[in-house]
Amino acid sequence: MVGATGQIGTAVVERLVGAGWRVRAVSRGGAREVGRAGWPPEWGVRTLCLDRDEEGALGRVVGVGCDLLVDCVAYTSRHADQLVALGGRVGSAVVISTCMVYRQDAAAGIGSPRWPLPVTEAQPVIAADDSTYAGGKAAVELVLWERAPYPVTVLRAGMVHGPYSSTPREWYFVKRALDRRPVRLLAHGGAGICHPTGTRNLAALVLAAARPGRRVLNAGDPRPPSVREMASAFDALLGHRPVEYLLEGPGEPGLGMTPWSLAHPLVLDTARAERELGHRPVHDYAGSLPETVAWLMEATGGRDWREVFPRLAARWGRSAFDYAAEDRAVAAGHVSGVPLIAVDRDRRN
Repeated sequence: MVGATGQIGTAVVERLVGAGWRVRAVSRGGAREVGRAGWPPEWGVRTLCLDRDEEGALGRVVGVGCDLLVDCVAYTSRHADQLVALGGRVGSAVVISTCMVYRQDAAAGIGSPRWPLPVTEAQPVIAADDSTYAGGKAAVELVLWERAPYPVTVLRAGMVHGPYSSTPREWYFVKRALDRRPVRLLAHGGAGICHPTGTRNLAALVLAAARPGRRVLNAGDPRPPSVREMASAFDALLGHRPVEYLLEGPGEPGLGMTPWSLAHPLVLDTARAERELGHRPVHDYAGSLPETVAWLMEATGGRDWREVFPRLAARWGRSAFDYAAEDRAVAAGHVSGVPLIAVDRDRRN
């Protein structure tokens, strides 16, 4: 299990151990970056350190071989080359990719990505390009399809969520609830859908894909919610009831644009995983939130969230929680000329 201490790896290790697998948990530091340290002794997990930039390091941790190799952190063609070099020492592999490899509709225009609805595994992918995250994932897939000497399942995940993330998108709504923000702005009328993928659902699919095969599968939660439905789920869990203002069009960073806001929906067709492997999701998006929110509350309790999640703070800067700018927009009744529409909470969908 490569990348075992990250957000996805944590859930996958737990799932594999629960199914009776003996797991070698491989990561750069050998301990969790976020969350509790170490694995419960009764799990019998063997922890190993790996620096992928070191020549031959992956081969050494794999040793004489393994029945299944799960790689959560293959980001470039060089990482894929490392997997190929393992040759006959691997029975099969499951490699985590991303839905961002899917090619968009060129007619949609810059800044307004559009995909088919829903996106199936047959949708063409972007060009391999190690200089970008999505392009690097496409490069990993290409190398494995062309050269992997053992069966490989590629899982194209949506927007991954769950405990132990170093950049938890859910903090966008949780912090607002903790701060008791009286208003909330949502761009595109809150109707955008950016398909989420819970780590427990992804771990369940990894286990299903442990049956060797050469395949690519979409991985996403059932019934993907709109941004507005996501917000409602957080409100119900945290007892928060802000006045909601909807923008008919795009907003600005921190003014209606959430980490899931898209002008056009991104919805994955997950029927193939269910049909071919009998995969059954563990939960929908709302069902995953109690665990994630509890972890967020514990991780940030009494601490500055920017110190707990420095990567998230660097990504969002100050704009995500610029409450003064929100208040000014509400008072003005618009964001950059786009009208704000107050919503009657008792008539929400």
